[in-house]
Amino acid sequence: MEDSTPILVGAGQFTEKGVPPQLAQPPMGIAAKAAAAAIADTGIPELAASIDTIVAIRIFPDSSNRPRMPNPFGRAENPPRAIARRIGADPVLAIYGNVGGNTPQKYINEMAERLVAGELSVVLLAGSEAIKTAQHALRQGIDLNWQEHDEGSLDDRGIGETLSTPHEFAHGLGVPIQTYPLFENALRGSLGRSLEEHQLALGKLFAPFTKVAAENPYSFYGTERSAEELATVTAENRMICYPYPKWMNAMDGVNQGAAVIMTTVGKARQLGIDPAKWVFLHGCAEANERLMVSERLNYTSSPAIGVNAQRAFEMANKTIADMDYIDIYSCFPSAVEIACSELGLSPDDKRGFTLTGGLPFFGGPGNNYSMHAIASLLPLLRSNRQAFGLITANGGYLSKHATGIYSAQPVAGSWARENPDSYQSLIDDLDYPDFTETPRGESVIETYTVCFDKGVPNRGIVIGRQQSDQRRFIANTPNSEDFLQHFVFQEQLGRPGIVHQAGELNLFEPSAG
Repeated sequence: MEDSTPILVGAGQFTEKGVPPQLAQPPMGIAAKAAAAAIADTGIPELAASIDTIVAIRIFPDSSNRPRMPNPFGRAENPPRAIARRIGADPVLAIYGNVGGNTPQKYINEMAERLVAGELSVVLLAGSEAIKTAQHALRQGIDLNWQEHDEGSLDDRGIGETLSTPHEFAHGLGVPIQTYPLFENALRGSLGRSLEEHQLALGKLFAPFTKVAAENPYSFYGTERSAEELATVTAENRMICYPYPKWMNAMDGVNQGAAVIMTTVGKARQLGIDPAKWVFLHGCAEANERLMVSERLNYTSSPAIGVNAQRAFEMANKTIADMDYIDIYSCFPSAVEIACSELGLSPDDKRGFTLTGGLPFFGGPGNNYSMHAIASLLPLLRSNRQAFGLITANGGYLSKHATGIYSAQPVAGSWARENPDSYQSLIDDLDYPDFTETPRGESVIETYTVCFDKGVPNRGIVIGRQQSDQRRFIANTPNSEDFLQHFVFQEQLGRPGIVHQAGELNLFEPSAG
């Protein structure tokens, strides 16, 4: 081992449930609780004084130019330094990350590279959400004061990449619960399953996740459920957007935080951190799809998952068969299914696909979920020192991807990762379909979903192809309840119809029969 080799030396998680809003932690308070647990995990109680860099994962209320849940309680103006103040740290560098569930792994990759280069010494990465507390306070008419201002520098990475166009958003894309079902229905068609067969298959995929969540003390929704329970629509498990009932959707109404601490082998020795705590990043990579969902190659694959995972495995000199522990980003079933396909995993792989219980059951703490997966992986690797673990992280709508391969086995030789720009062109140069915002004429459905409001269908979303030139388009369907009830319970993939403009939106009207 070289002294410059990057390592993870601490991990912590914190979940807050059942606390009145007036006594509950604000978002940065939850992150600081997780950070304190990570410091304690290193075995060096005074480590906070040595932290020179803090990376705060961006919270959901700061993650959109179209606020999805405006927060009336104020915000931390300098999130990493708000965390630092609570744990007694005074970092030189304070970073507030950009948007995406890929960012925990992405920033671990970046920090590893900067540690090797000698730019940094001890790094804390932490993230959190307090959405459940905010929801409870709003419902109960309780006023909270979460406004915080901390002096000092801030490297705010901003919102980041734009993940939907105004045209997409107007038709219903750009909202996760309405976008991931489009992938799911396309997957069903590629597998040749009936509506009923596929629904039960989704239940069978996620039932093992519920078992893991039920056994995880940090879970927010830890109830074990059968495949049939997950697949069956009931008053409690109401349909959200076909084919996903409530329990197949990521649940972001949580109060959860997770943190990890990174340093180098040389600095860990200097600080006296027990080598039994060290976990090595053997492989890592990142890649993005075409960011707009309307421009994807198809809705059944993710070239960016395949390419970046391959690069991470090559860096680690390992294969998927060598992985003892696996956590696949699990916001919706389609994200798991597509990742499994790209990784060469069977849906019934005995190793399982989650270390936490997954976003619908463990909880989906905004952009920070994968930090919980990594924090859950570290103790497993420390107790099984020959084992390897795989983390996949997904941002947006299967848009941005990062992969990490970890082990307590030391990295041999010099640590170096390949610049992601060197292989991003493998995805960018694929032959993508043309897209039009103004389709007209005979067309067929490529994929679709129907959105529900309190159990009643109220919107149909179609991605289709013009028959004349195969140009792709987005449209809505007629929105009468009678039409949508019929539309949702019959197979619509490949169905012909006519598309035209209806005001500012496109309207797809299926042919009779």
